[in-house]
Amino acid sequence: MLRRETDSNVSRRDALTTLGATAMAGALHGVIPSSTSAMSAPIIASPAPTAGRLRQSVARWCFSRTPIAELCTTAKQVGLVGIDLLGPEEWNVPKQFGLECTMGNSFGTIPVGFNRPANHDKLVADGEAYIPKAAAAGVTKVVVFSGNRDGMSDGEGIANCIAGLKRLMPTAQQHGVVLCMEMLNSKVDHKDYHADHTAWAVEVAKGVNSPSFRLLYDIYHMQVMEGDVMATIKANLPWIAHFHTAGVPGRNEIDGAQELNYRGIAQYIAGTSYTGVFAHEFIPTRDGVASLTDAVALCTV
Repeated sequence: MLRRETDSNVSRRDALTTLGATAMAGALHGVIPSSTSAMSAPIIASPAPTAGRLRQSVARWCFSRTPIAELCTTAKQVGLVGIDLLGPEEWNVPKQFGLECTMGNSFGTIPVGFNRPANHDKLVADGEAYIPKAAAAGVTKVVVFSGNRDGMSDGEGIANCIAGLKRLMPTAQQHGVVLCMEMLNSKVDHKDYHADHTAWAVEVAKGVNSPSFRLLYDIYHMQVMEGDVMATIKANLPWIAHFHTAGVPGRNEIDGAQELNYRGIAQYIAGTSYTGVFAHEFIPTRDGVASLTDAVALCTV
């Protein structure tokens, strides 16, 4: 059964920290015990959903209360291709269920990223150790972050990210791994984050100029920051290798209670040449199985 997360203000940073700490207990058992107040429901066998054009996935941290094996079972049942944002201790679990790890967690952190040269040596060393291990586990995409501004200009941040990321491109290309910089909103969830607009991140991608660097377009975050989602996707699709979803406002279910038309967005992306993954990264406020099943059905186009 998928556990309902306790509330809508669970942060990705907190969830990833918790997952990292508990992972030491083992890939299948290192998870937060479910609370007595958490809603849950049994997984009920049902016919596999009709395959759509989009390859859908779900972010691990949004279901951090659920054991990874249980999450994989449900993911397979509702028609997902894999699990997103896994750490090394869980990379090999999805394949046991006929699934993929569709995105590996970063070897860096959200606030301390590539926009500062002082961070480059450590990030490059960590990346050069991390990328071959990801490739060996079949993980072909890994998320990376710009870091926080802390007063830095946009131009300087872009130039610094380009310089640092270029140092990792030979290793990434050798191993067939794509580093994907995620754009995050700096209004609500990640104050002061530098890559908070699509145009900023596209300039980084153009400067790095490598097939091993692309962007993770988070629909929730970019709706909060700039809106105009479909036109922005159309204008920048060659640089986008991954999508994330969540409802606006609140980062919860992608249902009729929020402002985005996810059915329309999914249809739009499905009508393009996009062949990557469309991953759900919402925090469920009700039964997790129902929320995920509904999201998959909505975006099966």
